[in-house]
Amino acid sequence: MKVIVLTGGPCAGKTTALSRIVGKFTTFGYQVYTVPEMAGIMHQLGFGFATNSREEYVYMHLKMLQLLLEIENKTRELAAKMATKPLIIQDRGAMDIAAYVEPHEWEWILQQAGITEVDLRYGRYDAVLHMVTTANGAEKYYSLANNVTRTENLQQAREVDRRIQEVWTGHPHLRIFNNSGDFDDKINRILQEISDLHGDPEPIESERKFKVRVTGQLPHHYTSSIEQTYLLSNENEELRVRRRGQNGKFICFHTQKKDLAPGQRLEVETKISPKEYSLHLENRDKDYRVIRKERKCFVWDDHYFELDHYLEPQLDFQILEIEGLNLQEKLTFPPFLELVEEVTDNKAYSNKTLARLSAAESNSHTASQTS
Repeated sequence: MKVIVLTGGPCAGKTTALSRIVGKFTTFGYQVYTVPEMAGIMHQLGFGFATNSREEYVYMHLKMLQLLLEIENKTRELAAKMATKPLIIQDRGAMDIAAYVEPHEWEWILQQAGITEVDLRYGRYDAVLHMVTTANGAEKYYSLANNVTRTENLQQAREVDRRIQEVWTGHPHLRIFNNSGDFDDKINRILQEISDLHGDPEPIESERKFKVRVTGQLPHHYTSSIEQTYLLSNENEELRVRRRGQNGKFICFHTQKKDLAPGQRLEVETKISPKEYSLHLENRDKDYRVIRKERKCFVWDDHYFELDHYLEPQLDFQILEIEGLNLQEKLTFPPFLELVEEVTDNKAYSNKTLARLSAAESNSHTASQTS
């Protein structure tokens, strides 16, 4: 069961996208469940956010988070019980609430709710699909008419969009859908992304990879620690486990990759418990190092970047990955990074190649293990 957050700035097209998602995936045999936007529910209940009391405003956002988490939990329980092929699409998710309060207020909300950002950002949703507001790149389509809770002008809408991108930055599967094409193209890219998430045979990931050096100050970013271990597997597949988080709090995943044909791959990633993670480590392939790296995630020019600094093995450069960018798309490269070379198709820079021990290292490691 996949749980996907559809988010974005004001007047981004979420309502239409939700309708198209339900229509398409219902015809594919999925039972699609939609979790509504909490701000709309609060409005229907009679609660408004236009209060002069900051304390009341923040308290309402606490209750909104608690209500959302309860609805999410019950929806997942019901979907697991009642459907053989469930798909849950959420109109916004828990981290969206952080975009509307100050950082210290958000910390208070998390403490009162008894949950952490790592839990919300990594542990609850399989993907976060961000639709950029039409106020940024498609201004003639921006309107306040179709949402009673929308009050932002063009500049305010762009600012809200930026804040929402920031609070979700760091999610392992954040994708940003800008207004570079027409609206149908935007929707079709979203539909394709959801199709790819289900582990059906899919094209090789549309990511590009660059060897870079950092020459300036990064914009707002989210830093996490990643530890990746390769497991014993068959010749034509790759098995690995990964844990990712910060400040000692981690979420764990198991991934299977299998090449089916040239340009086509089966990839299935599953969240696992810390206990399951430890058990998988017993099946580690000792011909490969454990990859340890620090990842900084940020948004630039409506593209999502992941910048990896390798701690093991140690490298004198960093690897930059850009998700959802095909080989034909023009990219404005961030000015605070020096491009050394593009390595998208260079297998020497794949994680698995970097992790592989040389024959001498492998023999030394085996002798050490035996003694």
